[in-house]
Amino acid sequence: MLIRREADGDARAVHEVHARAFGDQDAPDRTPVEAPLVDELRAEGDLLPALSFVAIGGDGGVTGHVCCSRATLDGSDAGLVGLGPLGVRPELHRAGIGSALMYTILGAADALGVPAVVLLGEPAYYSRFGFVPAADHDVTAPDPSWGGYFQIRTLGAYRSEHSGAFRYAPAFERL
Repeated sequence: MLIRREADGDARAVHEVHARAFGDQDAPDRTPVEAPLVDELRAEGDLLPALSFVAIGGDGGVTGHVCCSRATLDGSDAGLVGLGPLGVRPELHRAGIGSALMYTILGAADALGVPAVVLLGEPAYYSRFGFVPAADHDVTAPDPSWGGYFQIRTLGAYRSEHSGAFRYAPAFERL
């Protein structure tokens, strides 16, 4: 497996990875929101190219994808980013692809001076990467009902002033 930054020609394969990763086997004609979400983030300039990675399998095809997008904290750009979606082709789940993508994006975000990465996801999965409830760092979710599923991973540039109301890029708001 190779992890690399998403390239211009990867958009269709990335869409397909998320469509398959989040699709419903009982409703195969229904496109899950994660696939067009990435397309919208990219089209609106909110997907951060330096923080969009694909996993490439032995056949040269895209097997997974993770990205970060612009976000605001108390209405201004504090440098925090929203992570997601993270998707892996279903037949390759539990092969370490998701973990490799997570370690790659967190390392890249830290190297770029991003203070923290925020996400909405399963605590049992994301805690292994150092994510904790965002409320522990006084970062509030766009929706209070998200509770402990709204998480933060602080990085080297994090300071205690990085607190307040978090907002994802507009494409997330339309979900």
